[in-house]
Amino acid sequence: MKKTALLAATAAVLLASAPAQAQTPPAPPPVNHGPALAGVCILSLDGAIGSSTVGKYVQTRLQQISQQVQTELTSEQTAIQNEAKTLDAQKATMDPGAFEQKSASLQVRANAWQRKAQLRERELQATQQKALARVGQELEPVIRASYQQARCSLLLQRDSVILANPAMDITPSVITGLNAKITQFAFDRERLDQAAAAPAAAQPAKKP
Repeated sequence: MKKTALLAATAAVLLASAPAQAQTPPAPPPVNHGPALAGVCILSLDGAIGSSTVGKYVQTRLQQISQQVQTELTSEQTAIQNEAKTLDAQKATMDPGAFEQKSASLQVRANAWQRKAQLRERELQATQQKALARVGQELEPVIRASYQQARCSLLLQRDSVILANPAMDITPSVITGLNAKITQFAFDRERLDQAAAAPAAAQPAKKP
């Protein structure tokens, strides 16, 4: 299995944020399947990851980290906006030079906040990519083991198949194997500012 396809499927599951529909769609009519094809297996990557304990954990943890970032940025943004309103209200009675100085200082803070917001967005993306890579790393050998246990000769992604005999589906086996292997792992927001500062600090000082 190609790792790029596995990672893409992992991302599709963990990053899905569309709200659920209010009404459940009607169940499709029952299908009379033909006999299962020997050696041909089906796997729903979305179903395996989304139903696994570790998949649910990663999704929840990413949401927690995102909320922490949002709280941090909103708090700082509100403080800047409130100070801007206060400064604007004092403009008529304030010395022009002092007003310009405070305005410039406030603009510096606003620019710094904007840079921090952009940095946090990149950090969230890096955190997400690292977590998805870990899930994919844990999932791949489980898929191989289920493939061999079911004596598959061909493994197809469920999304590329319209209908298939459920007896050919190894998704439940993959979910069981992944749950037995790992249920969660610790991770936090990546710190890109620290990562960038480390190489700079390691650079030798230039001779005069």
